[in-house]
Amino acid sequence: MSTPKQIHLAAHFPGVNNTTVWSDPAAGSHIEFSSFAHFARTAERAKFDFLFLAEGLRLREQGGQIYDLDVVGRPDTFTVLAALAAVTERIGLAGTINSTFNEPYEVARQFASLDHLSGGRAAWNVVTSWDAFTGENFRRGGFLASEDRYTRAQRFLETAGELFDSWRGDEIVADQESGRFLADPAAGAFRHKDEHFDIAGRFNVPRSPQGRPVIFQAGDSEEGREFAASAADAIFSRHAEREAGQAFYRDVKGRLAKYGRARDDLLILPAATFVLGDTDKEAQENAHEVRRGQVSGQTAIKLLEQVWNRDLSAYDPDGPLPDIDPDPGEHTLAQGRASVRMYRDPAATVREWRELAEAEGLSIRDLAIRTGAPQTFVGSPRTVADTIDSFVQSEAADGFILVPHITPGGLDAFADTVVPLLQERGVFRGEYEGTTLRDHLGLRTPRPAGPVGRTPRPEAVTADPTHQEGGVI
Repeated sequence: MSTPKQIHLAAHFPGVNNTTVWSDPAAGSHIEFSSFAHFARTAERAKFDFLFLAEGLRLREQGGQIYDLDVVGRPDTFTVLAALAAVTERIGLAGTINSTFNEPYEVARQFASLDHLSGGRAAWNVVTSWDAFTGENFRRGGFLASEDRYTRAQRFLETAGELFDSWRGDEIVADQESGRFLADPAAGAFRHKDEHFDIAGRFNVPRSPQGRPVIFQAGDSEEGREFAASAADAIFSRHAEREAGQAFYRDVKGRLAKYGRARDDLLILPAATFVLGDTDKEAQENAHEVRRGQVSGQTAIKLLEQVWNRDLSAYDPDGPLPDIDPDPGEHTLAQGRASVRMYRDPAATVREWRELAEAEGLSIRDLAIRTGAPQTFVGSPRTVADTIDSFVQSEAADGFILVPHITPGGLDAFADTVVPLLQERGVFRGEYEGTTLRDHLGLRTPRPAGPVGRTPRPEAVTADPTHQEGGVI
């Protein structure tokens, strides 16, 4: 009998997403440090691999108002992760940092510092930004052409890798006569020039415990999959269904060999939501209430406006679908992440929705709930544990990044009830065996040898708009 695969689990702080149930009395702050600390300590108590923070560089707007599902207040990612490093000991600290609006030296220095401060627990989810609306906060990168943003992201990651590798780890020696520590004259020296960056100097942070942070990638395009196979350590996937997950898993893992990589060199970790109950029936009832909490009447109208591209505020969310057609114009009612056209053919989508609503007697709100993403895992703790284990053993994923619908206590029940069942069957750790995030993920510590990635190098980091800025839809 073969040894079962070990499951990887991580926790996504529910900040930039469409999952939070604000109306729940248990819902807490998304900006007070106590919320981040509670969430991180729960994940660490459950022996999760890492905590993940998404990033939003501008609040989304719709009709000139802040989008109904957005978060008012998004602390700086590095500030939060550095603070969490001080109140945790083992859990990895992963952050989404945008390559469009930052510079390689600055980001490499911040991640190298975080890796030192945390004792080797840093991870970087590399993304681009696609919209000029966000770019207005920076007055530059948001206005790059799409293909230029992706090329910049690839060059950005390569350059950051050269900076991480500018210290090889043995340059600092003690001078016996002076009692001072001295660095090799070549330590930190770098020079990089390409179509986006022309920098030279000396990197001032010595090589960190992991050498480089763990690199995450979130795109689902052909280019994104190829990049992940060539250079990423893990993929933040959206394929949390079994068959779709298995197909994605086979495809991406099958690309690794041509880059000289083994199947275990890249982990596939879909985002997943969950709802628990004492019984499966109770969990289904709870899931229904959660979905109604996530999609209020106001939210339902906002979601439909993104497809119709029209102001639908006059419509009753408990009434029938609008009888007007979507506006095919290039302008979008929503701005920011919400402005992405999630439906490539709005007219066809509207026709499909009208047929569904008529067949099942759905109101606007009912339809928004029906067509939105359902919870990934619903059931008793044992049912959820069984399902997660079966997904991993059948190679639909290597594990999951869990997104609770309540902050900060939404992970508590999972940690207290599901994790012990996974530990009992021997598919999830009972204690941390290493100290770094690479240890937790079973990844090799890279040797300092040139830029991130292997040849040939693809030209895109992430071309999937559903994952821009690390968000979950």
